[in-house]
Amino acid sequence: MHLPPADRTRSPRTGYTRAHWEAAADALLAAVEPYATEDRALYHLPGDHESWSGRLSDGLEGYARTLLLAAFRRDENTLGRYAEGLAAGASGVWPRIGDRAQPLVEAASIALALRLTRPLLWDRLDEPVRERAAAWLADALTAEPWPCNWELFPVTVGGFLREIGYETAASGKAIDRGLERIEQWYVGDGWYADGPGRAFDHYNGWAMHLYPVLHAWLAGDADLLDRYGGRLERHLADYARLFGGDGAPMHQGRSLTYRFATAAPLWLGALTGRTPLSPGQTRRLASGALKYFLDRGAVDARGLLSLGWLGPDESVLQGYSGPASPYWASKGFVGLLLPADHEVWTAVEEPGPAERGDAVTPIGAPNWLVQSTRSDGLVRLHNHGSEDARYDPYYTRLAYSTATRPSASYDNSVLVDGDPSRTDIVPLGVGDGWAASRHTVRDGVTVTSLVVAEGAVEVRVHRVVGVAANTTVRITGWAAGEGLRAELAPVVGLSEDPVGGSGVTGLSGVTGESEGTLFVALVRLTGEPDPRPLTDVVSVETHGDREVNVRWAGGAEPRTFRFTAADGEGPPNWVVLPDGGPPESPA
Repeated sequence: MHLPPADRTRSPRTGYTRAHWEAAADALLAAVEPYATEDRALYHLPGDHESWSGRLSDGLEGYARTLLLAAFRRDENTLGRYAEGLAAGASGVWPRIGDRAQPLVEAASIALALRLTRPLLWDRLDEPVRERAAAWLADALTAEPWPCNWELFPVTVGGFLREIGYETAASGKAIDRGLERIEQWYVGDGWYADGPGRAFDHYNGWAMHLYPVLHAWLAGDADLLDRYGGRLERHLADYARLFGGDGAPMHQGRSLTYRFATAAPLWLGALTGRTPLSPGQTRRLASGALKYFLDRGAVDARGLLSLGWLGPDESVLQGYSGPASPYWASKGFVGLLLPADHEVWTAVEEPGPAERGDAVTPIGAPNWLVQSTRSDGLVRLHNHGSEDARYDPYYTRLAYSTATRPSASYDNSVLVDGDPSRTDIVPLGVGDGWAASRHTVRDGVTVTSLVVAEGAVEVRVHRVVGVAANTTVRITGWAAGEGLRAELAPVVGLSEDPVGGSGVTGLSGVTGESEGTLFVALVRLTGEPDPRPLTDVVSVETHGDREVNVRWAGGAEPRTFRFTAADGEGPPNWVVLPDGGPPESPA
């Protein structure tokens, strides 16, 4: 993809200005145009990875998601082509919107696009076309969504239909119902779970915040904007830390093929004035994400977004992923709603959090510890509170980063007797430089885990309970990528156990005769070519199977962490108490 030359005087970091974003949008829209059907109602992008919803739904997805990009771009000629498709699609080409069906998702993109561009598109349509389109959209008001971010799709459709005076009572009811439902998943400090359970990932920004905040902003509802905008502002304080110095978003969670949709909440904060970030930081982070993908092959020789991450990669896909699914990356272009003279476009870029200095930051709501280092721009996420309903390598591992991806060899895992299961994760708190959790391997077998971090170094401690003596326990570290160094050193209960050819560092040990067995390792993922030896950075002592002392080089007193039975529960329900006190910020 060819973009204008970078303006280094105004944007010394990514060099990306508004012109670059506009050019990227234009190139993406031009590339998909040859794949539109003659009536322009469907976009059948090439590829043999059909979603489980089928070819017709996939074609609707191609129309809806690229229309959303055209809406942010606000080019009248491009919108005119989509007007033709709207007339044909609503006349019987598109599948009906049903309960828990993919057309409900795409209806939200269409409705949002129509609302954003009403004077340029909707108001210019013939009345019969408007009536048919509104009638097609109206099925979304009563369709039952999946209990997750899907609850916001009827809200989004209802917001547009109520604005144009169509089914106003039903629209209002759909809006109220959806907003009420997501309240049960708001866990505080700007974080939502994506449905029941503890699924925390990028959906927080590009779905759970995007739709209600845009709805409140477009409706001019000050009370709603105070509520949802305030949550967004709090969320962005944490979210900004999840981008590497090279612009890479955190490689964790599902639907990673949406790529620079991760920029959406950053722009949204600037658009609504609800952000803790300066204009220069906002553009640095958002432009960094776009540049990261465009520079690394996310767009193929035809100008199309592939199904994958940097390039084609089926490991990051889900059953609902069709050829046009990556075009939810369109959400990342929300910034084009900001006028050209807005300070977010005119300010000089400023470094993001990962570029400003080393940091270890606890995030209480998801029970995460975020560890970043300035020298290599790496951000590592220690996951002690997020999981999917089933074992999912993008939710279940102990750690993720902006520079690595989950490995088939179970990186960042604890395998008990060969079993890598990590279910029923119980967050046990996060605090200054530490995070802890307990999970179930299988009935009666639990692992209580603690990570203590400083700089690029981690101390990982696991207490295994519920298995017979001499049961093999294997601890794995990072799967290093190109230009990275992954280290895993045994401290207590472990010895070297490399896995040939996997690229994943590993240690193994066996359980003892006592009720629980402690396993301790030193871990590091770094881009530095010659770091200090791990044992020069930190020392660890254990006392029995319930106490760990961690002393960092140059530090004052060692930190003490104790494993103790939870009140009234008894083993194997163990918790971790830092420095002898109660858990800090329990989730």
